[in-house]
Amino acid sequence: MNITVTGGAGFLGSRLIAALLKAKPEARIISLDRGACPVTHDNVTSMTGSIDDAADVARAIPAGTDIVYHLAAVLSGQSEQEFDTGLHINVDATRLILERCRALAQPPRVIFTSSLAVFGGEMPQIVPQGWATRPASSYGVGKAIGELLVSEYTRKGFIDGLTCRLPTICVRAGQPNSAASSFVSGIIREPVAGVASDCPVPLDTRLWISSPDAAVANLALAADLDLEGLGADRVLDMPGITVTPAAMLDSLHRLVGAAARDLVTQSSDPRIIDIVCSWPGAFDDSRARALGFASDTDFDGVVQQYLKEVQPA
Repeated sequence: MNITVTGGAGFLGSRLIAALLKAKPEARIISLDRGACPVTHDNVTSMTGSIDDAADVARAIPAGTDIVYHLAAVLSGQSEQEFDTGLHINVDATRLILERCRALAQPPRVIFTSSLAVFGGEMPQIVPQGWATRPASSYGVGKAIGELLVSEYTRKGFIDGLTCRLPTICVRAGQPNSAASSFVSGIIREPVAGVASDCPVPLDTRLWISSPDAAVANLALAADLDLEGLGADRVLDMPGITVTPAAMLDSLHRLVGAAARDLVTQSSDPRIIDIVCSWPGAFDDSRARALGFASDTDFDGVVQQYLKEVQPA
C-alpha cells in the first residue's frame, strides 16, 4: 500500500504517519511538507517541498498511490490576515492535488481534513447532520470550497474522497501556531510548563474539541472504511466533546494545581472572538460514530493524555 500525507511534518501529520506505520507495517508512506518529517523509518520518505508546486506534488503522489491524506493548509489566523496566501494554498493547491490524483490510472482514496470553521451565523445548540455551511472566516471559506471540490471529484469518479471535519485539536504540544484557536491548547500547555497564558475569548465559550490521539485514530480509520454506504454525501463531522475555557481551567486546577491555574488570565481579543465564537460548540456526530469513529470521554482525560506525554513516568 502506498500512502501520501501532505503536511506530514506537522503536529498532526507526523502523528498520523506514526499511527499508519503501526496499523499498516507494509505501507510505504511519503510525507510532503516544507520541513522534514520527524518520523524516521525505512518505509517513510520525507519530501521537502510545497503543495502549490506541481512538480513537488507529482513526485509526492506517484503512480500507484493508494491513499492521499491532505492535511497541509494555511491556518485560520494567517488566512484571515493574508487573504491571497490562504486562498492560494487552501483552494488552488487543493485543486492541484486533486488534479494529480485524477491523473492516476487508479483513483486513490483522498481523505481531506476540513474544519468546523465551515460553519457560521445563527446555529442551534447542537448542529445537526447536513446543516448548511456558512463560514465567517477566510479559513472557513477555503475549507468549504475544498469540501465541495473533494465531493465533486468523487462524483465524477476521479477519486474516492472523504472529508473529515475535525474538531479543534487540544492539547497540541510544541509552540503556539497561527490558528485563531491556538489559545485552546495554550491555556493548558503553557501553565503545565510554568508559563503564563491568556484566554482571549469569554470563559463560557463553547468549544468542540478532540485530543490528538482521538483525531489521529479517526483519520487512520478512514483509510479502510467502506464508503459506498455514504452515498453522495462524503462529508463527516468527526466526533468530539464540548467544553468551555472555564471547564478546561477547572481540569487544569484539579490535575496540575492552583499555581498552574493562576497562570492563566482572561482578556478580550475581538479578532479571535470574531473567528472562534462563530464556530459551533456541539455537533450531532452520530453518523460518524455509526461508522466506528470515536471521541474522548471528558476533558480530564484529554489533559491526562497530554501530561503523560510531557511528564512520562
